Order: sequence, then C-alpha cells, then structure tokens
Amino acid sequence: MALIDLILQAKEWFGSLSSGYQISLVLIFPFFYNLVWQFLYSLRRDRAPLVFHWIPWIGSAVVYGMQPYKFFEDCRLKYGDVFSFMLLGKVMTVYLGPKGHEFVLNAKLADVNAEEAYKHLTTPAFGKGVLYDCPNSRLMEQKKFCKAVLTTDSFRRYVPLIRKEILDYFTKSSTFDMKKKTCGVANVMVTQPELTIFTASRSLLGDEIRAKFDGSFAKLYVDLDKAFTPINFVFPNLPLPHYWRRDNAQRKISATYMELINKRRETGDIDPSRDLIDSLMVNSTYKDGTKMTDQEIANLLIGVLMGGQHTSAATSAWFLLHLAEKPKLQDELFNEITKTMESKNISSINELTYDDIHNMPLVNNVIKETLRMHMPLHSVFRKVTNNILVPNTTYMVPRGHYVLISPGYAMTSDRWFPNPDYYDPHRWDEKTHLDMLMETGETVDYGFGAISKGVSSPYLPFGAGRHRCIGEHFAYCQLGTILTTYVYNIKWKLRPLGKVPDVDYTSMVTLPQVPAEILWEKRDTCMV
Repeated sequence: MALIDLILQAKEWFGSLSSGYQISLVLIFPFFYNLVWQFLYSLRRDRAPLVFHWIPWIGSAVVYGMQPYKFFEDCRLKYGDVFSFMLLGKVMTVYLGPKGHEFVLNAKLADVNAEEAYKHLTTPAFGKGVLYDCPNSRLMEQKKFCKAVLTTDSFRRYVPLIRKEILDYFTKSSTFDMKKKTCGVANVMVTQPELTIFTASRSLLGDEIRAKFDGSFAKLYVDLDKAFTPINFVFPNLPLPHYWRRDNAQRKISATYMELINKRRETGDIDPSRDLIDSLMVNSTYKDGTKMTDQEIANLLIGVLMGGQHTSAATSAWFLLHLAEKPKLQDELFNEITKTMESKNISSINELTYDDIHNMPLVNNVIKETLRMHMPLHSVFRKVTNNILVPNTTYMVPRGHYVLISPGYAMTSDRWFPNPDYYDPHRWDEKTHLDMLMETGETVDYGFGAISKGVSSPYLPFGAGRHRCIGEHFAYCQLGTILTTYVYNIKWKLRPLGKVPDVDYTSMVTLPQVPAEILWEKRDTCMV
C-alpha cells in the first residue's frame, strides 16, 4: 500500500506542475535514467565493461554504424578484447579476435541462437519456413539439400555457363557494348550486382529463371535487396514505401518460382541434375519424414540466390577497384592465364575449365586477399538464450542480450596481418602460420556434411561452425570465372584517378563508396 500511495502522490505532484515543467521532465527523465542505469551497470563485476553513451536506446549505434572497425579498435584500447555497447535498445557483448570467434561460433546451440537474431530481417524477404524462420535442425538439413548442386562436377558445368553470361554482358550491356566500343567507363556498383545475379541464376537455377531477368524480374530483386538495411533489422515492418516494395517483390518472385514448380510437377519434367529447382523438388525430405512444401522450396530459392548475390557482387566490385589501382597485378594475372592456356595447348579462354581456374594461385589469392580486406558482413551476432560465461573472465552475458564477433576486424588488424591496409595477394603465396591455423584435422557434421571444427582463426571470410556458408566453393568458382574473363578481355584503371574508394558501412554489406568507377579498354585478346 505504501508503494501505491507513493505512486499516487507522485502522480498528483506531476499533475500540479505547469505543462512546460511536465514536458521538460518527460524529456529529461530518459537521459537521467540512462545515466543512472549505466552507473549501476558499471558497478557490476559480472558484466563486461559498457561503452559510455549519452543518448538513451540509440547508444553507440551512430559511431558503430559509420566506422565499426575503428569503433572496435578504440574500445579495445580502452577496455580490452571484451566489452559491451548499447545498440538501439540491445546490449551487445563484443569479443574481438580468434578467441572471440571460438567463444561465439562454437557455443552450444542451447546457449546462443542465430535464428532469433536474424529471422525478423530475413523472413519478410525470403518467406516462411526456411533459413532462419525454422528450427536450427531444419536449417542444417536445408543446407544439405542445397549442397547437392554445389559439387565439383557441378562447378565444371557452371564455368562455361558463367563465362558465356559475362561475354554476353560485355556485348549487350550499355556499359560495355563491346561490339561498338573499344573503351568506356563502368560503375562497378551497377555492373557487378547485375553480373552476379545473371551468372548465379543461369548456373544454379537454369535457363527458364535466367530468362526472367531480361525483364522486370531483375528490378524485383533490387527491391528485395534494399530490404537488407539497418532500419529493417531494427524495425522489420513499417508503413514505408521500401517495405511495401520488399513485400511486393517477395510475393511476385515467390509466385514466379511456384509457377515453374507447378508446371514441372504437372508435366513430370523433373531432372534433379538439371538445376537447384529440380534438385529440391526431388531431394527435400527431412530426416523425420516431413517433406518441404513447394512454397518453402520457392522461399529457399529466393534465399539462396540473394545470399550469394550480396557477397559475390561486393567482392567482385572490390577486386576490380583494387586491380584498377595496380595494373602490374593485372599483367601478372594475364600472364598466369595465358601460361595456363599454353601449357594445355589451347587457344581460347573458353577452353579453360573449372580445374584450370581452381589451380591458378594468383587468381585465387586475389579473391582471398579481397575477402580479407572486405569481408561482406562486418559483424556477426547471436542472441543469448541461456546465461553464458565469457571464458577466462568473470563476465556473464545474460539471457536476452547479444554476443557479437567481427572476423572482418581481425582480418584488417595488424595484430594478425602485417600492413593490413595494403592490398597484397602475394601475402598468400607462401604457407604461413595463418594457413596452418586454419587447417585442423578435426571435423564436425552439423547435418550438411563434414566441415572443419576449428574456428580459432583470424581469417574467417565465410564464417565457421554450424552457420558456415556452404557457398564458399561456388563463390570461388563464380568469382574466379568473372576475374579471369575480365582480365583476358580488358584492362582497366581507376576513375577518377586516385585511390580505391573508402568503405560504405551504412548498409548491411561493406560496399565501396560512390563513385566507384573504372576506365576500361579492350585487350588485343578480347573475344568480343
């Protein structure tokens, strides 16, 4: 009763104040509460040190969102590798470096949860019942279903398809139009997203889906792509135009896939070796006997294509920009390609196979170095579902908070990579302690095939653990084919002349700031 009386008295007192005082108190109270809360939080020895912030709820969101790696390093110098910060109402506990990777990526499934962290972002874009909108065991099996078209034999079929798409793009796109032009300007933030979705759809999803991208279908994927922004992560659904476009795109893309699935079901025209669509129509029964519905198959197809498109588009854009700054590296790549052709006694790049590209050291080291400097996702996090102790500390991360790691931070830190800001594919020429660290004899199968159990490496561009990206080898296949086809047909430099653009961290993917343009000219060996 005493508490109720106190509340009533406070309410009466507040009501006796003038409206000006009332407004002032309403505005000031959150800031006062925020400072008191942080003070009390700082007294706890069972919590990681909290980065101080003035603005309630928003916390450190602005400085983190603009320059995450600098933010992490500044915090590390003040607090150490383990610290917490407020991000839009969520307390994020960060653990930097390989020990942090081990802590989060090898955590027990009962203690941390990726689905709870990401599903409100991915489900509106991909649809129900797939990826993060299902139990983790189902996600692991869905990854296994998809791996059926990610074999070495599949990659051997994909390379000529991908190369043909690139050469067609050189011919048909207004950026290149190489039948009429011998030089020009290319905005890599236009060309590479287009090329990656064309090549991925042609190789993974087949001719019928690829043909859709010649019309308005490609625009739908752009609308879907724009749903992966920080505001969507915090607010999954708002009455705003880009949310409406996202939902419209999801419905139309899903309906297109369903139309094709229904057509193949009705005609019996199903060949699991033809493309991912047919493969999933035949091989998508869970261990408990439950079969994926056709709608879930359609939703999974959206997720697969979108997942690869983001990362490969960004990576290929970055290596074009870095190579534009280093024409000698372009020449080295050209020599590696032509020497491989000479050794095989072939006269056309069309005869280069997946195995040839896979065995080109510099080509693969360019991709490797690009991923080191520009990991597509700068932060990886999980929602904590049971209180967990940070190893070798007294810090407890409570249920409901989040844990965050940043392999991208480690890969661009001089703590593990000498001169990390210098783009140098040759740093990978010799086997280093990093390579040795990444090679562990132990493997584990989470349901989609055996993968390395070790995650204590500073180099994890494709993640690790149960959520490791299954598209790594396809990415190297696609990116290697794009890189060799570019180098053999054109040479290029930066426009405007100067340095490679800085990173734009404002989206969910680390992209080049605009303008991101190259000046290109045809080589004598150009096939167009």
